[in-house]
Amino acid sequence: MSVVAEPVRSLRPAPVERTRGRANGKRLALSSRVYLPACSIVVVAAVLIGTGWANRWGGADFAGSMASLRVVVVGPLTLAIIGVFLIVERLHPAQRRPLFARGYRQDLLYTVLNATLTVPLVTALTLSFSEVVVRSLPWLVLARIGTAPRWVAIAVIFVAMDACNWFAHLANHRVRMLWRFHELHHSQEDMSVLTVFRTHPFIHVSYLVALVPGIVLVANGALPTTLLVIYGGVVAFAHSNTNLGFGPLERVFVSPNYHRIHHQLDGPQDVNLGFALTIWDQMFHRAVFPTPETIRTDTGLAGRPLIVEQAAPRPHHLSVFAAQLVAPFRPIKQRDVPSPRGPPS
Repeated sequence: MSVVAEPVRSLRPAPVERTRGRANGKRLALSSRVYLPACSIVVVAAVLIGTGWANRWGGADFAGSMASLRVVVVGPLTLAIIGVFLIVERLHPAQRRPLFARGYRQDLLYTVLNATLTVPLVTALTLSFSEVVVRSLPWLVLARIGTAPRWVAIAVIFVAMDACNWFAHLANHRVRMLWRFHELHHSQEDMSVLTVFRTHPFIHVSYLVALVPGIVLVANGALPTTLLVIYGGVVAFAHSNTNLGFGPLERVFVSPNYHRIHHQLDGPQDVNLGFALTIWDQMFHRAVFPTPETIRTDTGLAGRPLIVEQAAPRPHHLSVFAAQLVAPFRPIKQRDVPSPRGPPS
């Protein structure tokens, strides 16, 4: 018995250890090629969209919703507003840039991406998230409040949505996994009104929280498409290369000079996080108001941890574009580790 039993005890652990070693080796090999936490964002998006599709988008008209979003993103009014802002930033620029600067051309690629592939993705995410929230938390949806005018509900939704965007924006700077997607937006060294489109498609998962105020008050009102276009125009103008502050109104509204500090190359970028309103920055002590020194500050990422179109003698727009979209999934490096202040904090 002892002669037979001893080999059994001595042989069994070996395969287990080898199996564990192989499993650990595979995980290490995979993590050396892919930043796995970023993949979870894609998984969340896929699960959400799959749920929405299985439930027929909660009865919503997918094609109609996508058409409405495309109007907001690149509709005639939006294009007209952007065209005016492009002229304004040429007439009164914060920094002198060539008419067809590399950064402008790169942002144009992201504009096309938003108008084509990102619009259906965001539509699917929006309808799916709304359906999941309504099904899971039906008590969250308030009934019609007869005493409140519709315009009051719309105003509340607008302000609350901007607040949610602020908190999501802060999370994009504080959570390393989210920063990997958001750093693309901060990589622009030639700011322009089109920089508003310089975003990774999957970053929109983090901003789904901004839909909650509209879901809560959907029975009392909804943001008109025109108001969404104006909101988008305000956010786009804040990214423009325009030397313009709003004076006392900057205590309420985001100006190009105010938002440029958020994109500064030297200094913390987790300040001036507001989309349209500066009140959230002031409430949480993250407001830095413009000075003559900050107006023409350089923008971008210190050390260029993300490949940018300005890095090489030639821009190589398409290859850089592909590399930037893949970047969130690349293995993390020491320089990507969050710090207490600034990106990717």
